[in-house]
Amino acid sequence: MHILFVNKAPIPVVAYGGTERVIWDLGKSLVRLGHQVSYLVPAGSHCDFARVITIRPGLGWNEQVPDGIDLVHFQFNPEGADAMDAPYLVTQHGNSLEVVALPRNTVFVSRNHAQRHGSTEYVYNGLDWEAYGPVDFSRPRSYFHFLGKAAWRVKNVRGAIDVATDAGVELLVMGGDRLNLKRGFRFTWSRRVRFAGMVGGQQKLDMLNGSRGMIFPVLWHEPFGLAVIESLYFGCPVIATPYGALPELVPQDCGVLSDSRSKLVEAVRQSRFDAQACHRHAVAHFGAEAMAQGYLEKYARILDGEVLNPTAPVMTANPKALTWRK
Repeated sequence: MHILFVNKAPIPVVAYGGTERVIWDLGKSLVRLGHQVSYLVPAGSHCDFARVITIRPGLGWNEQVPDGIDLVHFQFNPEGADAMDAPYLVTQHGNSLEVVALPRNTVFVSRNHAQRHGSTEYVYNGLDWEAYGPVDFSRPRSYFHFLGKAAWRVKNVRGAIDVATDAGVELLVMGGDRLNLKRGFRFTWSRRVRFAGMVGGQQKLDMLNGSRGMIFPVLWHEPFGLAVIESLYFGCPVIATPYGALPELVPQDCGVLSDSRSKLVEAVRQSRFDAQACHRHAVAHFGAEAMAQGYLEKYARILDGEVLNPTAPVMTANPKALTWRK
């Protein structure tokens, strides 16, 4: 099978690169399983295991799909894709607007994500854990961490800082700065809170490998949560709110989920989770090969003429402004 991935951001991954990391690891896994992969992505992209084709803005998708492609896999809602000759699938990575109908061959990234769009079609994201390297479980771990775009209010870095402060632990914020002016004014005075900015690559991996756990009190329905499974891989239990996909990612022996700040504070104080159990959970359930097998099942159904969703999926539940109690 020859799959063409279409994405609006270049590959390979630069810094965090959520969707780009997913489709890179998915493509690599499909190649390992004997399939052929190409990428239709912006200029400046390169890949050592697949052909890279540069997107030409202004041209229709049908004009940009080369011969020999069995299925086109979009990473966004593609305008005009119904005019294509090739069958296609769309992965909806984020929370869509409530008024936007998505193509019927849309797949979501968690069960909750699918349900909130009136669908049952989903494939969990997975990562190539070999690229993350071994975990040093003997290394001293002196702080907790937050990992996400801190400028987004729904990520609730303020809540993570409050939980860490109340629990009396140090917090490393990956994905934000001490002074933030993007969404109003925020300046964090506490020197027990460190800010690493937008980290990626080996620097991020080293920081995760030194953490005792993740504090992640998001105030929206997380579609999936790559930062969560990365944290689990490094043996970090997840102390978070119970929204979106998080209950699907974090079992009871790998963290605590609550919309109560005081309960999360207590969970941080009493954190006695088995780091190796957290690691094993991430490896067993959220690897790139499992993701590839999930998509191969969807590809086969589409190539057999099936339409995945009987009606166009539409967001049915507001993903924002969720509860955060004292």
